[in-house]
Parts: sequence; C-alpha cells; structure tokens
Amino acid sequence: MAATTSIKSKIPVFGRIVFPILVTQVAMYMITFFDILMTGRYDSIHLAGVTIGSSFWNPVYTGLAGILLSVTPIVAQAIGANLKKEVRPTVQQGIYISIVLSAAVFIILQLVIRFALGNMPVEPEVREVAGSYLFAMSLGLLPLFAYNVVRSFIDALAATRVTMLITLLSAPINILFNYLLIFGKGGFPELGGAGAGAASAITYWLVFFIAIGVVHRGRPFAGYRLLAGWQKPSFSKWKEIISLGVPIGISIFTETSIFAVVTLFMSAYTTATISAHQIALNFTSLLYMIPLSLSMGATILVGQAAGAGKRKDAVQYSWLGVAMAIVFSLVSILILVTFRHGIASLYTDDPAIIKLAVQFFLFAALFQLSDAVQAPVQGALRGYKDVNVTFIMAIISYWVIGLPVGYALANFTDLGPFGYWIGLITGLTAGAVTLSIRLILLQRRFLTTVSDKRTRTNA
Repeated sequence: MAATTSIKSKIPVFGRIVFPILVTQVAMYMITFFDILMTGRYDSIHLAGVTIGSSFWNPVYTGLAGILLSVTPIVAQAIGANLKKEVRPTVQQGIYISIVLSAAVFIILQLVIRFALGNMPVEPEVREVAGSYLFAMSLGLLPLFAYNVVRSFIDALAATRVTMLITLLSAPINILFNYLLIFGKGGFPELGGAGAGAASAITYWLVFFIAIGVVHRGRPFAGYRLLAGWQKPSFSKWKEIISLGVPIGISIFTETSIFAVVTLFMSAYTTATISAHQIALNFTSLLYMIPLSLSMGATILVGQAAGAGKRKDAVQYSWLGVAMAIVFSLVSILILVTFRHGIASLYTDDPAIIKLAVQFFLFAALFQLSDAVQAPVQGALRGYKDVNVTFIMAIISYWVIGLPVGYALANFTDLGPFGYWIGLITGLTAGAVTLSIRLILLQRRFLTTVSDKRTRTNA
C-alpha cells in the first residue's frame, strides 16, 4: 500500500483500488441484471418466475459466499504485517471451504425447488419457471464460490484491476448465452427463464477457469504458488476463516434476505406488481454497486493499514469511503427521480408494469443515502476484523425494525406493496446509524491504545 500522509493524497489511492472493484462488481451483477432484463423481453410469466427464483438465489448465495470474504482481510493484514507465508494456506483452505459451501447451497436450493416454491401462491407457470431457473443456476455454484476465494486473494494484494479485467469478460459471455438459450437462437433450445439460469452457470465456469490461469502464471500472483504444495484440510485454518467469515456472511444475509422476503410477500399481489417491484429492485441494486465497491475498497485499505499498525491511516480511509459514497448517492437519487420512466421502459413494454415500477423507483431513491453510509462503514469494520457486533446490529436493524414496519404499513394501511419499501428504508437507516456509532467507538479505542503505548514508550 502506498504511503500517504493526508486525506487529499489518499483519494487517488482509494480511487485506484475502488474503480476496478466497481467495474468488477457491475460486471458480476450484470449476470443477474441481464437475466432479468432479457427474460422480461421474452415473456412476463418468465420474468415473474426468474424474479421469484432470484429472490431465493440471492440471499442464500450472497450470505454463504460472504463467509469467503473473510479471506480478503486475513490476507490483507498478513501482507500488511509482511507475513506472506500465511497467504497460500489461507487461500487453499478457503477453496476447500468453498467446495463444502457450494454443496450445502446446492442441497438448500433443491429443497427450495421441491418444497418452498410448491407452497407459494403464484401461478403454476411462474412456479415452474422459478424452479427451472434455480436448478440451472445451481450447476454453477462450485466455480462461483471458488472464484470468490481467488478473487479475494487478488483483491487483498490491491491488484483489483486484474479482477476487473477477468470479470469484465462475464457480461458479454452471459449476454451471448442468454440470447442463445432464452430465445432459442443458433440452433440452441428455447428455454426462456431456465435458459437464463443455464447461461449464468456456463459463465461462472468460464470465469473461474480464466482466474485460475491468471493466478497460476501472472505476476505478482505466481510467486505465492497457490496451486503448488497443496495442503490437506486444516480445521484450525478453517476455524479462523469461518469465525471471521460467518458474521460477515450473516450480516450480508440479513440485508439481502430482507429484499428477498419482501419479494416473496409481493407474491400476494398481481404478477404486474411482482414484475414492477423486481424491475425497481434490479436497477437500484445496480446503483448499489458503487457503495458496495467503496465498502470492499475500505476493507482492503483499512485492513492493510491496521495490519501495518497505521491507525490514523485506517481511520481516514474509513471515513473517506463514506464521504465518497454519499456524493455518489446524490447522483443516484437524481438518476432515479429524473429518468425513472425511461428506465422502467427498458425492461418491459407493458404499461401497467411501467406505471407501478415508476412509483417503486421514487421509494428506491429514498434509501440511497442510507445505503451510502452503511455499506462503506461495514467494509471498514471488516478491515478491522470487527464483525460480531456488526451482524447483531444488522439483524436488529433489518429484521427487528425494518421488516415489521414494512409488513405493518403494507397490510394495515392504504400503502399496499409500497409499505414494504418504506420498511426497507427504515431498516437501512437504522443500520447506517448503529454501524456508524460502532465504527466511531472502535476507532477511538484503537487510537487511545496507540496513544497509551507511545506515552509508556516515551516515559
């Protein structure tokens, strides 16, 4: 990590780390984005099915994949402390864990297809599409989880431009196979929503193999010899990764599952309402890639600074990420308010769906600011390896506050489905406030500890 002395000099450092992460996150998200967009162009029933399927896929995948994000702060702090020999064992054991997690998620998704979807009050055609989409997607779980480990290693070395270049390939690959498999072009079968899931699985496999080739031969990764001297499973190392990763995964799950549960509650409304909700959620999730990328950048920079004992730098990188996210959130709000009708029209030609999506976009604009605060604050806390209190706060904010508020407004007022979005806003705001307080208290304790050490040394 480059040595800097002022906040102004840290801005370009943050930018060099975050911009490739942003491109990478957008490219990864584009897989789901184009699944929704292209399926919407195919058929509204298939759009609703993919919507339901993704509502199960996203929280399960992101929550368990979040466990593997612990590889980033572990490797970043090892590099910051010049303990490079610790890197290869961490990554190899992380890949072992990714195999176990992918098997667990595969089983969970098959149970969802068999039992949960069967009890949902939706049209049989929608249920069938959702199940086919989930099954096809699950065939790409293994490379997707393993790629998360490899990517965490690359990012921890601050080589985020490399993951950007690798992941950029995913969008055109996915669009191509979506076109072939959704619409049945080029001699391929016409699978509709199921084709979107199959296209995503193919994309995950190809991107994983490309990443393996890069870390095996490319610089500076080849020097770590990740694929050489392969170790047996080490449960002590698993404990380190999982003990740090489980709270991260739970924190991510509690947030993403709220959106999924709201989508499932939407199944009580019309197919048009489900589709409009998903359109608004799909596009705002794309905008969320900016604060999320700043969050991941904060994890890397705060982790390296903390590992090197540079407490002041860690504090400055933490709040620099928040400030940058707030600026970008104002741009996001402007986009949602000004262009909401045109954005909705990109997804569908159905006037009823467009009318509802335009209204959902107004509510989505309101939680951009809260997202801009809570995401980078969480990233900074992960850089400090402070994750246990964070996930407790997330549970309270989203499930104890946000979801009940949304349910009450949706079912006991005239707001209807829009009440759930007000609940989302409430939960995100509560999370932003409580997590910020936690970060402030943590940083004060660290700075006080460093000051006390210096006093004793001078004495």
